[in-house]
Amino acid sequence: MKYLQIKSTNEDILENCENGGAVTSLLLSLLEEDKVDGILNVRKNESVYDGMPSYITTKEELMETSGSLHCAPIMTADIIAKFLKDQTIAVTTKPCDAMAIDEILKRHGLNRDNLYMIGLNCGGTVSPLVAEKMVELFYDVNPDDVISEEINKGKFIIELANGEEKSVKIDDLEDEGYGRRKNCQRCELKIPRKADVACGNWGSSKGYTFVEINTPRGEQLIQNAIDKGYIEVKEPSEKQITIRGKVENVMKKMAKKAQKKQLENEYPTPEEFNKILTRCIKCYRCRDVCPVCNCKVCSLERDFFEEKPTDKPDPLLMHGIRLGHMAFSCINCGQCEDVCPMDIPLSKLYQKVQLKYKEDTGYIAGVSPDKAPMYSKMKEEISE
Repeated sequence: MKYLQIKSTNEDILENCENGGAVTSLLLSLLEEDKVDGILNVRKNESVYDGMPSYITTKEELMETSGSLHCAPIMTADIIAKFLKDQTIAVTTKPCDAMAIDEILKRHGLNRDNLYMIGLNCGGTVSPLVAEKMVELFYDVNPDDVISEEINKGKFIIELANGEEKSVKIDDLEDEGYGRRKNCQRCELKIPRKADVACGNWGSSKGYTFVEINTPRGEQLIQNAIDKGYIEVKEPSEKQITIRGKVENVMKKMAKKAQKKQLENEYPTPEEFNKILTRCIKCYRCRDVCPVCNCKVCSLERDFFEEKPTDKPDPLLMHGIRLGHMAFSCINCGQCEDVCPMDIPLSKLYQKVQLKYKEDTGYIAGVSPDKAPMYSKMKEEISE
């Protein structure tokens, strides 16, 4: 039972969800069978460009989170570590979410037994601000008129309030500087196999979700949902499995190509990067938003690193410490770069160091099993 195609048996879910509704049905089965205290998911707030983490305890709340949100690149691992680590929860995880959880587990900040991880295959996300500009420029519509979006077969597809659909090739968008976030373009991990199950539409029959089962807990979850009547299943054909594998491999090759372009051909020289880093105002946003960085006491705030408020921040001190502490565990989620008010390309810097560490040691952040990254054996205290 490694691969299955899954379809919800609930008509409300089928009407409101995408590609068979397997994710929502599996989450609902956990909730109604009292397997979890709650569910952590992302729901649409005021628009498709505005996603919000949501802790769910009812079916009604769960239904509000159905559907894709590619324009809301939100991470959830640090939320679990800080606020939910003592509860048994289900959480939807993009590959980068699963990688972040894996790195926190290696730092003893979470209990894996408390987590049901429902993985979501991911071809990349789009910055909300970029998405609004992109929709207006390439689709010639008011961004506020978009009620849903999806990425499928190499296209970014939007649905308008009047039911009309419009699509543009992602390659065309990215050639013009739009489309997926740069870090997503460089990401090689498209299927979250550290999750209990990984769900997506690559290779699936119409109206079904293609699900890869990765753990015994994932197998038990699927079997329970079948036995309780939440889902119906059928096995994919060899052709469908092959198609899914080809899609994954194509996206990996695209990521390698983007890495070469962005981390080699277009990468700043040391002198240029030093100049870029001098823009740093030491606001700590990159630290605060990092899903892996969860130390209770931050090294940057220790007395011997303290700088006078009147002094210009030393970027090498700030980012030198962060690089030494976190770069080996960088999962390339891009959060640090998203929130930097000075537009410093931080994810490029951190991923380049992580890839070098991978080359030298074989360690892949968020993926390599049972191998702690540099410094993690210090067992830093994780925030309460």
